[in-house]
Amino acid sequence: MEISITKTTTPKQKPADESKLGFGQYYTDHMFIMNYDEGEGWHNPRIVPYGPFELDPAAMVLHYAQEIFEGMKAYRTADGSIQLFRPDKNMARMNVSCDRLCIPKIDEEFAIKAIKTLVEVDKDWVPSLDGTSLYIRPYIFATDAQVGVHPAKHLTFAIILSPVGAYYPQGIAPVKIFVEQKYVRAVIGGTGFTKAGANYAISLKGQEEAAEQGYVQTLWLDGVERKYVEEVGSMNVFFKIDGEVVTPALVGSILGGITRMSIIELLQSKGYKVSERRLSIDELVEAFKAGKLEEAWGTGTAAVISPIGELKYGDLVMPVNNGEIGEVTHMLYDTLTGIQWGKIKDEFGWTVKID
Repeated sequence: MEISITKTTTPKQKPADESKLGFGQYYTDHMFIMNYDEGEGWHNPRIVPYGPFELDPAAMVLHYAQEIFEGMKAYRTADGSIQLFRPDKNMARMNVSCDRLCIPKIDEEFAIKAIKTLVEVDKDWVPSLDGTSLYIRPYIFATDAQVGVHPAKHLTFAIILSPVGAYYPQGIAPVKIFVEQKYVRAVIGGTGFTKAGANYAISLKGQEEAAEQGYVQTLWLDGVERKYVEEVGSMNVFFKIDGEVVTPALVGSILGGITRMSIIELLQSKGYKVSERRLSIDELVEAFKAGKLEEAWGTGTAAVISPIGELKYGDLVMPVNNGEIGEVTHMLYDTLTGIQWGKIKDEFGWTVKID
């Protein structure tokens, strides 16, 4: 399919100060749209001026949350070129979400072409200040005007772009995490392994409770036994215990993060022992009391690496590495961001240049 391009006649004013971009506050001049209609499939791919959608009040996405999304970034390197980070993995994961939410799958190669074309059209929006990037949000939602629970027959696939600042404007710093015991995020057999919007709505209550106790994010336990560590906020989580790096296994209730995948491959390439397994909160407590809980961090597209400086489980407060960034955590952040921004040679073949 050919992508038609209609450029705006009224371009927006770009942010003057790239040090104050924040996250998700600004959007570029254009967006990509493609439609699905039963019997015709995905069709009419186009880039058009950024603007609102017209939705029927009965649109199924508003009532039954048949919607999925992805999150990725484009980075401007020192030579002025622009590159993506593992877009093939994001699009493969999007189709995993499609399958679970009964959404027709997309052509992954074509979706990457759409992303590259849109970024090329709005390339002047890719910021160049150190630590900044262009956030890319592909998403699909049901548009059938029918109040009835069934797989949609009409959907929209869209991509929007947002220039974003450094996630840590004051520098990377450890955060305090509250272990949630009352609410759950996902269960095996549910949608926890997908990037469905409903998963994030479900997590808000735990995040609100953590904030009330002075903590930045929630460490989620499994939804059945309330025993095994799963995710931290909307990120995957890692722990360095007595020299071994442990991250929860992908058992069906945990999102298979692209950053998570990259961190595991990076650690293994440097000779670290990495285990993907079920990890109980009791094991973490025992490791802390024995002085073996050495480092902890979350991983995700937005923050890349988020060091954990403290965990609170019930009345037990567990400082991690004296509340400071660990050596492995810092190495991972510097190495991965170095590859993403082109400061370090990509020996893994992860980056994709925008032509």
